[in-house]
Amino acid sequence: MSKRAVLEVIALDVEDAVAAQAGGADRLEVVADMAADGLTPPVTVLTGIRAAVDISLRVMVRLADGFAAGAAKDVDRLVRTAGELREAGAEEFVLGFLDAQGSVDLAAVERIVAELDGCPWTFHRALDHADDRDAVRKQLDGLPGLDTYLTAGSAAGVDDGLPTLLAEAARHAEPGYEQQLLVGGGLRLDHVPRLRSAGLNAFHIGGAARPHGWTGPVSEQSVREWRRTVDAAQPK
Repeated sequence: MSKRAVLEVIALDVEDAVAAQAGGADRLEVVADMAADGLTPPVTVLTGIRAAVDISLRVMVRLADGFAAGAAKDVDRLVRTAGELREAGAEEFVLGFLDAQGSVDLAAVERIVAELDGCPWTFHRALDHADDRDAVRKQLDGLPGLDTYLTAGSAAGVDDGLPTLLAEAARHAEPGYEQQLLVGGGLRLDHVPRLRSAGLNAFHIGGAARPHGWTGPVSEQSVREWRRTVDAAQPK
């Protein structure tokens, strides 16, 4: 029997988290400040959500807009932040940093990952902004805990990135490509059947779960519609 696909929903607060779980989400990406495309949430938000739901939480480690880790002092802050989140009970994480040339900032990523002490983590959509996606994957391959790439296949979103997503899904057995592809970034319900038929089995939604935009909460009904669509498209 095929394993149920993962549906991950962005949660900004407890209300979002409760609605997402009720609608059938398997996992939450816990962030703050979507005007900056998602930053590290306050510890109080993390602990409140953890107390309210029992599904998996992946917590963002990112302190500023963009994909640069910053200067040495900024990387120090990121490492401290990761440690504080761990102390607060976080067990899964989201991060990803590029250098000025569009390559992975391996030094920064390695320092943060060392602080996570083997916890599972997602390399987020920095991949879609990298100069060479294949090089990023090969440089990150083997880092402890890396099990997922959040990607639209393109910086412009899933519409443009669909060919890349399908091509990368077909390389799943190759070194650097074993991690799960979590599809997100302009993802629509009508994308799901084709992605599922190609073997992709993880989907990430943010604004799509919010009928009133980012100023409104996650809708249980919207998440439920995504759950039904993802399950209905399950390959036979």
